[in-house]
Amino acid sequence: MTDDREALQASWNQTHDHLDAARTHLTHLPDIDLSATLEFLEHNELGLAFDCLVDLGDDLDLPLSFWQHLDRAAREMRLYSDALHRPHLTAADFCRRHLAAASEQE
Repeated sequence: MTDDREALQASWNQTHDHLDAARTHLTHLPDIDLSATLEFLEHNELGLAFDCLVDLGDDLDLPLSFWQHLDRAAREMRLYSDALHRPHLTAADFCRRHLAAASEQE
């Protein structure tokens, strides 16, 4: 049981680190309110923080590394496999689209 908790904590830490790294890409931009994202991160609501970051970055021309961090967080949280069972587009779907577009530009 301890191994499971340690693995879960390690996964949470990695996800949190990726979300926080993505967030840093937005900190210098004017008119971007990161208060909700920070609150979600502080309260371990990583899925909601992910959704916020994707939503904030959706209309911005952000570097590939922003989307790579979100992609790694989505993989750690297994959001892509969950998205396959939903009839509507999710934040994970938007993340994949932006990751692909940013990758083509690099």
